[in-house]
Amino acid sequence: MTKDKEIYGIDISKSVFDVYSLQGGHIQLKNDDKGFKSLLKTLPQNTLVVMEATGYYHYRLAQYLHSQRIAVSVVNPLSVKRFIQMRLAKVKTDKSDAKAICEYGMLNDVPLYNALTDVQAECLQLFRLLDIYIKQSTATKNKIKGEEALGIPSRFVYQSLKRNLRHLSKEISTLESRLLELVKTEQQEQLTLLKSIPGLGSKTALFLIVITDGFNKFENAKQLCSYVGITPTIRESGSSIRGRSRISKIGNRKLRNLLFLCAFSACKHNKACKELYDRIVAKGKSKKLALIAVANKLLKQAFAIAKSGLPYDEGYVSKLN
Repeated sequence: MTKDKEIYGIDISKSVFDVYSLQGGHIQLKNDDKGFKSLLKTLPQNTLVVMEATGYYHYRLAQYLHSQRIAVSVVNPLSVKRFIQMRLAKVKTDKSDAKAICEYGMLNDVPLYNALTDVQAECLQLFRLLDIYIKQSTATKNKIKGEEALGIPSRFVYQSLKRNLRHLSKEISTLESRLLELVKTEQQEQLTLLKSIPGLGSKTALFLIVITDGFNKFENAKQLCSYVGITPTIRESGSSIRGRSRISKIGNRKLRNLLFLCAFSACKHNKACKELYDRIVAKGKSKKLALIAVANKLLKQAFAIAKSGLPYDEGYVSKLN
């Protein structure tokens, strides 16, 4: 698929994206409509643009290029990281990452990007707005607590903060209602199935459906876990040097954070997750590692249930990897 195509690697972040190709070298552009149009002008007709799946940041550019009939591939960032490690790269910058993504696209048979439907695109935008409002709401609550801690809070400031909090709560409720309405139009049955899993919240179930395109983007649970970055990694060297187990930082951070929060509830209400948590802690492992394992378990349960079409069953054992 990459033969006879000019490969462009893109490393994208919230405000900018770096582009690298053998023909054009390196450029950096703003992550906005103006930057998208500037990129389009530099792309020859026979082009394949390769970028990592980076939460929300890559979707708009991928959608835009796809709409302009530019071939796009969105690859798992974990695969790119391993590719860089195998090449023993010592320098890591946005420019070097864009070059590495370009080289990865040249040497691997990367999948073509399928554009999001209007419903999927709107759902992702709603999640992005939800993130913004929830962060603002948390900050406002902290400010209110700070004012209350003073003993005699400023009446004007205190009332202003309360009004702002009420406004944010209303906006959050509206966004969540719209999100639920959209997912129900296409994936009501799957949403019901996922919500049958003890510990898996409605918001996480919604986000899972949207981000995985109803679990159609992944062939097995292992691929999904790698994408999310919820697989524990253990650093060991020889027999005397042992690193602390930790979660992979590569993957979809938003979904990873949601699953980690769900893990706390799953440890209490999900039989398989509770047994897993207790077993790991009993071995002397850290509670954090046990929670990561539970989040991983939840994700595998969600994948198995979505693919089987059967609701949660305590005695169910998935044969999917």
